[in-house]
Amino acid sequence: MTSMVELARPEVRALKAYVPANYSEGAVRLNANESPSRSDGDTSPDGMHRYPEARPKALTQTLAAHFGVSDKNVFITRGSSEAIDLLIRCFCRPNIDGIVISPPTFGMYSVYANLQGAAVRSVPLIEESGFALPVDAIVDSWLGTDRLVFVTSPNNPTGNAESVSEFAREAKAISGRGIVVVDGAYAEFANLDAMMSLLEHPNIVMLRTMSKAYGLAGARCGAALGPAELVELLAKTMPPYAVPTPSSDAALAVLAEQALATMPARLEWIVAERKRLAAALEEMDLVEQVYPSDANFLLVRFREPQLVLEAAAQRGLLLRDFSTAPLTHNCLRISVGTSADNACLIETLQSLDVDSRGIA
Repeated sequence: MTSMVELARPEVRALKAYVPANYSEGAVRLNANESPSRSDGDTSPDGMHRYPEARPKALTQTLAAHFGVSDKNVFITRGSSEAIDLLIRCFCRPNIDGIVISPPTFGMYSVYANLQGAAVRSVPLIEESGFALPVDAIVDSWLGTDRLVFVTSPNNPTGNAESVSEFAREAKAISGRGIVVVDGAYAEFANLDAMMSLLEHPNIVMLRTMSKAYGLAGARCGAALGPAELVELLAKTMPPYAVPTPSSDAALAVLAEQALATMPARLEWIVAERKRLAAALEEMDLVEQVYPSDANFLLVRFREPQLVLEAAAQRGLLLRDFSTAPLTHNCLRISVGTSADNACLIETLQSLDVDSRGIA
């Protein structure tokens, strides 16, 4: 069977990785040209005058145990978006190879591809089937220069979760010719534990992040999960000492047993608030459609989205505008906030709804 890494750029495969200064717990580091003492104002537990580990061992092991995989299959990145960048750089030769996306989807796939000089081929989601993934269309149109297909579940911005079996079918169909990158940024909200079984396929990479369900968006911590040889390939393109010590410490704290014990209740509360917000929106005349969501947000089609944006902004509430994008005409994305935030939005839109009864 073709190894995933055989599809990588030859120059990346041949690249000799930078070897950072040796790290040993408790040893005096006279090998990295760091400051020997902390600066005034540095109140961190261990001081910030030392570089972090080139690859955070404790966090790698902890995330591996959390996801039920070997630590050899985990590569820590600064948010899962960095993993997108690294994957495209590793597998797409500039002006030759490309990626496949299914819009509407996360915009950074295209941004990173454009930066790399990689082609972006779009095979849109099937709107009439609830924004279903067009597996057959992707497979049937697969090009010899296609290297990566990015799929997201639950999808951003539509919110729907795709069947794990569809991802597996897609991976099998392009085996030896391409890689399926499954972005699970919102997987925890949909209880997609079965998603981890996808790693049994040799041409599937999974992205996970601590920015959403784990509440660590400010720490910028994510991971790519895949074969050990892929992890080593990604490591060649990652700058040394890339994961800041405070980010690693914050992630370890959130992954501690006591902290994880509270996570199910928090996710349950967010889902309940999402349903309450959806129910309230569905009663409003200014709303054309509230799309089903398995994430921590709602995609909503309004009759007059700009009026909604302005009314919300006047109350200090910012919504995401997708109203001019293909397949999401007049749509706004609304993240689930605190109970008070959600109540404020509902009240604002209910008032606007009363004032706009005459909108056709």
